[in-house]
Amino acid sequence: MFVKMLPSYAGLTYFGRLFPLKQLLRSSVKKFSSDKSAAVILGIESSCDDTGCAIVNTDGVILGEALHSQRSVHLDNGGIIPPLAGELHRQCITKVVEEALVSAGLKLKNIDAIASTVKPGLPMSLRIGTEFGKYLSRIGNLPFIPIHHMEAHALTIRMTEKVDFPFLVLLISGGHCLIALAESIDHFLLLGSSMDDAPGEAFDKIARRLKLRNIPEFANLSGGAALEKAASKGTDPNRFQFMIPMTRLQDCNFSVSGIKTAAIQHTKRQERLHEIEGDQLIPDLYDFCAGVQLVLTRHLCHRTQRAMEFIDRKNLIPEGNRTLVVSGGVACNNYIAQALETVSSEMGYKFLRPVPKLCTDNGIMIAWNGVERWKANCGVLRDQKEIEKVDIDSKALFGEDWSEKVSNERISCKWVKIPDPRIRKR
Repeated sequence: MFVKMLPSYAGLTYFGRLFPLKQLLRSSVKKFSSDKSAAVILGIESSCDDTGCAIVNTDGVILGEALHSQRSVHLDNGGIIPPLAGELHRQCITKVVEEALVSAGLKLKNIDAIASTVKPGLPMSLRIGTEFGKYLSRIGNLPFIPIHHMEAHALTIRMTEKVDFPFLVLLISGGHCLIALAESIDHFLLLGSSMDDAPGEAFDKIARRLKLRNIPEFANLSGGAALEKAASKGTDPNRFQFMIPMTRLQDCNFSVSGIKTAAIQHTKRQERLHEIEGDQLIPDLYDFCAGVQLVLTRHLCHRTQRAMEFIDRKNLIPEGNRTLVVSGGVACNNYIAQALETVSSEMGYKFLRPVPKLCTDNGIMIAWNGVERWKANCGVLRDQKEIEKVDIDSKALFGEDWSEKVSNERISCKWVKIPDPRIRKR
């Protein structure tokens, strides 16, 4: 099995046979460069179900990119199947990297370093991108930069906006939910994280149980995107009342499993009550989606506001320089972003989020994190023996855990009122 392959010379040779590269990649190689003022970094992302590659220079210019999404395959299977995701990465990674190089008009000899996601994520998926990146490093005699997926999400905004350290970052996606203080390129203070399901995962499972794919206009959307669109069609988001999670706990941790369970149980009750079978949908579907979105949004806003008040109490960010960055796939939800922007404004924070394309998993964020590390000379590996020892860490932690310190402050908040969902009349 490929996933057991060792990063030895023999292993890399075998890897080359598994992933035959065209002449484009076999062109003459270059010596290691130590010039930190100008460089071109190739980034590879394969932590979950998207295979991404991008080439970015130290000015933050995207020279080339390519992305292969597995979304339609996993939608048909009712969720991500890890072995299938890994196999699909293996099948397309060579093509994706070649397409990125072609779009940039570059060859491997024009690249200064390879950056690959090595943690956290699905083991079989991570393995493909990590070993392929190490393979390119070896045949191109290039430095290798191991990347933490969540750190990359946190810093992507710095490619397009001037954001100085320290700043507050909220990462919300299908696999993660956390809030942290970004103190530097490689140092984060974790103020709170998910105790169970991630928001994107909960949205996907609720959307699947509601059979939103049976509605033609939602058929090709992810669960989260379908639920957001369905919610926008509601007329009364308060028709269904959900309990906001963890209101008695004075911390910044997140929990959405209760929302997911309540939504699924309600769906089952409505199906029994109305004798719904097959592709039929429950009554008041759009209002129900609006209610689900509203309660999850309030939960995210409450935990974020407490993090802001903790930062204010500890004076962790200079007043007048306070910024909230929101990233990850769920950050694409415009109502959630609007509500967080309202909280930010009331608390004296500037609100920023990357464009939707950069919120979701992509090679650009990995290449940019490689650029940041290259410029800071932080975590750039140049010894091939050291590079060969790099391994994946599917359950890597994020930052220094300060969640208990937040709890110990026992911060009570007067919650900022968030706007009602903007709805379209039917």
